[in-house]
Amino acid sequence: MHDRLTKSDIEKIEKEINHRKLDLRPELIEAVKEARAQGDLSENFEYYAAKREKNINESRIRYLERMIRTAEIIDDDAGAPDEVAMNKNVEVWFPEDDETETFRIVTTIRGDSLRNLISIDSPLGKALMHRKTGDTVHVKIGDGGYDVVIRSISEAIDDSSDEIRGF
Repeated sequence: MHDRLTKSDIEKIEKEINHRKLDLRPELIEAVKEARAQGDLSENFEYYAAKREKNINESRIRYLERMIRTAEIIDDDAGAPDEVAMNKNVEVWFPEDDETETFRIVTTIRGDSLRNLISIDSPLGKALMHRKTGDTVHVKIGDGGYDVVIRSISEAIDDSSDEIRGF
């Protein structure tokens, strides 16, 4: 399955790749060299720790490059002002619990339910997409589901701290 990414997601990933290649990689290579110079490698914990960190960085670079290479680019256009779309905040009322929550609709790799960032591929995200204020939406989960009511839709302020999740 290909990740669905916006142009802004691609830019963030490229920024992380550049940081890892240009800043972290030289530091980690130097740390491995310094640890290796300490002598006997069979009992040198610092050497193995430095190698491990270097390998983690290289794995992350490969992962991010593969993500870009195989991505399906989707439009991050906010759509009509009165409908749920990518990067919009949606205030949703849950009638069963009589609770209201606000979610931001994002791509899968930026989804984080603890921060109320809901993926367009999640059941709630799929159900809300392209709906309007006042709509009652059925969120299908397995054989059942639940209903929510869209109370309001607003433009999300760009949050450059959104992280790209990974392994």
